Amino acid sequence: MYQFDISAGTKADLYRDLLAALDALTADERDPIANMANAAALVWEYVPDLNWAGFYRLVPEAQGGELVLGPFQGKVACIRIPVGKGVCGAAAATLTTQLVEDVHAFPGHIACDAASRSELVVPVTKDGALVAVLDLDSPEPARFDAEDAAGCEALAALLGERL
Repeated sequence: MYQFDISAGTKADLYRDLLAALDALTADERDPIANMANAAALVWEYVPDLNWAGFYRLVPEAQGGELVLGPFQGKVACIRIPVGKGVCGAAAATLTTQLVEDVHAFPGHIACDAASRSELVVPVTKDGALVAVLDLDSPEPARFDAEDAAGCEALAALLGERL
């Protein structure tokens, strides 16, 4: 059984401890679904004020590429998202983190949960190619900031090496 000492101090402490925990969880595991599942559970358990945390995986066989629901925690979710559509699709198309303070103001936002007010989506890459996006939703407006983005980018970078 895993037990982690996750700091309740600063955001920097939180993300440092989450990164160490994710490293321990994924170090000897090669299955990408298992690693994404544990990453989603870890984020869900320790990052406050979320109503959804999980992954959309890139399925390149689909015409133009498509993001398909992966491991997550939260309410049921949209199953497929075209690359370039919504916040997740924008992160996938541009390979850049999308930090959205008000999802209702984001052009083309896909509302899988009407309670979501802000969103953070981070591309997960392996050898420079997109494999998934890490998606965090919150019912709080402007829930995420640059520290959350940097922390999740570090998690995504580590996870990308382990998928």
